[in-house]
Amino acid sequence: MQIGLISDTHGLLRAEALRAVEGSDHILHAGDVGDIAILEQLRQIAPVTAVRGNIDRFGDVALLPATELVELGGKFFYLLHDLHELDLKPEAAGISVVLSGHSHRPEISLKNGVLYCNPGSAGPRRFSLPLTVGRIYLQAGQLEAEIIELGATPGR
Repeated sequence: MQIGLISDTHGLLRAEALRAVEGSDHILHAGDVGDIAILEQLRQIAPVTAVRGNIDRFGDVALLPATELVELGGKFFYLLHDLHELDLKPEAAGISVVLSGHSHRPEISLKNGVLYCNPGSAGPRRFSLPLTVGRIYLQAGQLEAEIIELGATPGR
């Protein structure tokens, strides 16, 4: 199973991001969607689970949940936008993956047996941070995550 990870699109869904999540069985969006049409485009590839971020205050994106728990391939994935707002112990709750965004900094780490993933930002470039998405491969109960840098034009 391949799971596409995306966050912080801020109303911009790049063609490179769409190509990077092609082939996904499910796509997880960790907030700051910016425009509900982005989720509709992603749904053309695979089912989508999304949470709202701090910019998602108006329109249909404001109706997204702040957190979401989804089971994929026998593993529980917990989505929230800002990792600093995590108010549970994932390892105690049986969660395998915590997906967050907000910082625009891509990161993958393992803590207490839980995989923490921030796919970074796939939307407008912020500061000198890279434009990225992520993927999780789930095979035979094992999780493997990667960050994919998008080849977008600098300054956009």
